[in-house]
Amino acid sequence: MTNGAPKSSLHRVTSEARPLLLASSSRHRKALLARLQLPFTHQAPAIDETARPGESPSDLVRRLALAKARAAAVPPAGPALVIGSDQVAFIDGRILGKPGTRHAALQQLGDAAGKAVEFLTGVCVLDQATARSQVEVVSCTVVFRALTAAQIAAYVDAEQPWDCAGSFKAEGLGIALFEKIVTDDPTALIGLPLIRLVTMLAAFGCDVLTLQR
Repeated sequence: MTNGAPKSSLHRVTSEARPLLLASSSRHRKALLARLQLPFTHQAPAIDETARPGESPSDLVRRLALAKARAAAVPPAGPALVIGSDQVAFIDGRILGKPGTRHAALQQLGDAAGKAVEFLTGVCVLDQATARSQVEVVSCTVVFRALTAAQIAAYVDAEQPWDCAGSFKAEGLGIALFEKIVTDDPTALIGLPLIRLVTMLAAFGCDVLTLQR
């Protein structure tokens, strides 16, 4: 979904530095964005992340990614390009949120064992100077191994993935839970789809590869 973005802007890139602001408190998203080797600041967005009645997973992550970006305050350096992101996992028509507790993590992974779980990651770039925004959703399907209760408990106790949708950390030991991952953008599973984000930033005049560092 693109709001007010002319097609020609997709080809209009410059080497001019723009302040970047990550609307997230997630250490995983901060580590991912740091891979682009661009300076950025971050804020924790204060929004209600509750799904609306009848809202699809795709609509949910689109709405929340945009809401997080809009909730960011203009930084002291001036209007920034704000990056917002949100992720949900769903299986058998049910959305899997962040477990929060050991019991919930055990239950989530028990339900996922031997099945394919789809993860949708919404990412938004918003220009605070013009209020123009672009929102995209990246899909990732994870096929879990046929895990035993003992294996699940051992993993949960090792990494304590209470703050991770789906109850695992793919960048850590969580990779051992999977049989395979199907996606166009592997970083989407960790919470910020960098391949898609680079394209989106270019549409706002931020060419990651030619910016001076």
